[in-house]
Amino acid sequence: MRSPISLELSMVPKPVLVLGWAGVAPFALLSLLAILGSASVAGNALEALIVYGAVILSFMGGAQWGLEMAKPAAPDDGRRGYALSVLPALAGFAAAMFPPRAGLALLCAGFLALLAYDLRRARDGVGPSWYPALRKSLTAAVVTTLLLTLLLARPAGA
Repeated sequence: MRSPISLELSMVPKPVLVLGWAGVAPFALLSLLAILGSASVAGNALEALIVYGAVILSFMGGAQWGLEMAKPAAPDDGRRGYALSVLPALAGFAAAMFPPRAGLALLCAGFLALLAYDLRRARDGVGPSWYPALRKSLTAAVVTTLLLTLLLARPAGA
C-alpha cells in the first residue's frame, strides 16, 4: 500500500517532479562538502550553499508572484499577495549578508515560513492541486540539508 505522500506526489507532473528534485541536489552536495570537505573546500561550499539557498528562496517567492498575477484582479489589486511574495527574496538576501550560521538559520526559517504560506494559499484554491505535496517533500529535503550543515559544519568555517 502506498503512503499518502507518495500518492500525492504521483499527481505531480513528471518533469516538475524531476526538476524539483534536481534543484535539491546542489543543497545536498554543498552540504556534504561543507561538512566533510577540507577547510578551504568546506568554507567555499558553505558560502555557495547560502547563496544557492538565497537564490532558490527568491525563486520560490517569484512562484508566488506568478500565482498572484494569474488570479483575477482583487479589490485591493492583490497588493498584499505581491508584497508577501517579495519577502522570500529579502530574507534570502539577508541570509547571504549574515554570518554563515545565522544565514543558514534564516534560510531554514524562510523556507518553512514560505511552505506555511504556500499551504495556506493552496487551501484557498491558489495554484495546482499537486503543489502542496511537491512543496512539502522538497522543503523537507532542503531544510534537512541546511540544518545538518548548521549542526555539523566546522565551527571555524561556519
